[in-house]
Amino acid sequence: MRTKPQATDPTTPARATRKEWTALAVLMLPLLLVSMDVSVLYFAIPQITADLDPSGTQQLWIFDIYAFVLAGLLMTMGSLGDRIGRRRLLLFGATAFGAASLVAAYADSAETLIAARAVLGVGGATLMPSTLALVRTMFRDAGQRAKAIGLWQTVMVAGIALGSVMSGVLVEHFWWGSVFLVNLPAMVLLLVLAPVLIPEARDPHPGRFDLLSVPLSMAAVLPLVWGLKEVAAEGVELSYVVSVAVGLAFAALFVRRQRTTAAPMVPPELFRGRGRAFRAAVSLNLISSLAMFGSVYFTTQYLQSVLGMSAIEAALWALLPSVPIGLAAPAATALVQRGVDRAHVVAVGFTVAAGGYGLLALAGADSLGLVLAGAGVLACGGTVIGAQLTDLALGAAPAEKAGTASSLLETGQEFGGAMGMALLGSIGNAVYRDAVPSWAPAEARETLGGAVAAAHHLPERASDTLLTTAREAFTSGMHAAALTGAVILLAAATVAASALRTKKPDELEEYPARPACEGELGEAGGDGAQNSGARSLSP
Repeated sequence: MRTKPQATDPTTPARATRKEWTALAVLMLPLLLVSMDVSVLYFAIPQITADLDPSGTQQLWIFDIYAFVLAGLLMTMGSLGDRIGRRRLLLFGATAFGAASLVAAYADSAETLIAARAVLGVGGATLMPSTLALVRTMFRDAGQRAKAIGLWQTVMVAGIALGSVMSGVLVEHFWWGSVFLVNLPAMVLLLVLAPVLIPEARDPHPGRFDLLSVPLSMAAVLPLVWGLKEVAAEGVELSYVVSVAVGLAFAALFVRRQRTTAAPMVPPELFRGRGRAFRAAVSLNLISSLAMFGSVYFTTQYLQSVLGMSAIEAALWALLPSVPIGLAAPAATALVQRGVDRAHVVAVGFTVAAGGYGLLALAGADSLGLVLAGAGVLACGGTVIGAQLTDLALGAAPAEKAGTASSLLETGQEFGGAMGMALLGSIGNAVYRDAVPSWAPAEARETLGGAVAAAHHLPERASDTLLTTAREAFTSGMHAAALTGAVILLAAATVAASALRTKKPDELEEYPARPACEGELGEAGGDGAQNSGARSLSP
């Protein structure tokens, strides 16, 4: 007797094939380059200064304008991708990034290089949320998506670490423009392969684009990020406090606009119902970024100014803590897929990261191994946290808003990083200034770098005494900042264990999958770790 074939549930998420995994590898190219560009000028700036003769202000803008433009446009580009298509925005960003890289490589003036770096920031702002949102569209199976996001997180962290090393190697053998030209082959490859491998995805019912929200979002993000970073670098001053206050005021106006306009850039629904999980993930991810970026502020100075390494030596040693992160995210994903509550995994990630700060708090003025171990433990914990919270946030957000959700996560990381450097940096600097004796030169009492510079102008014995005192003072400041970071992370672990625990299905479940539809984001729904059935996302 012949049996009737069993019908396949059209709402069951399809598993990714070799094509999707190949497409993921292609998406990793722009992600790696965008994250590397944050630090790629580290060793090139002396040659740039000699060649282009920028003023002090221009030199700062050559460094900073890329990150500022990227941070200011993330929300705009995430929302725009939902409307016009993520792949289309990705290709636009790759074109802009490649063209700006070419202009930057052959810039003949500081003004041209600054403008090119600004366009690179525009390109980066399109590429970052597009890559993450496209991962959401291509990997509809929750388990596969979690693995893909873990790889995305690992590549992003690795890119930040690799940027300065690659810069040093290229500048050693070529001219400074080579640090930009290295972007071109990857962008050309992306432009060729993306239309073949990566499906288009967009919101099928996006509504109009709210133009007023664009300047409001930039007016909120840029003063906040700039003010917080300057507080970390220079200490608390009135102009920086005013900048932060202006940013907060525009942030309030931006939030009000999203609540009152008919077609908001960031729909308030993202934070309600199931969006409570999204809200928790974004908030905890911000706290994680605060701690992670704050640690980088101290470890880089420790390697160079306390241990006396050259910049390239410090960059190479700083790669070691990044080695184990390739195992951290996959291991955490495997635990969740085996039934371990994600809340517990994230809480353990925060606790592990706090342990890394504990190791930093034990380091002396000659504890290279302990500092590298602490940084490595921190990186592992942070990678676990980032991968799990990113996966949770994208699953908790409506599929058609994955671009907006991605941009909010990444904007939160920018805020968290700026806050971490401001908070932990201020604590460390305050302890440093209190520990340096009054007989030290004024510049030595301000920063460790100032002490190193002042020591060059002193007799040998006085120089050695000043350097020893300043290095011990810096280490004491690092201890205070590390203990503060550990307390913050342990508090976040407690919050994560409670806030992320699945109690109410309508709050923490993922938006389920729907049948794939050509050319729209509705094809991207995931089934979630606790799949409770499927429903359509279309009206």
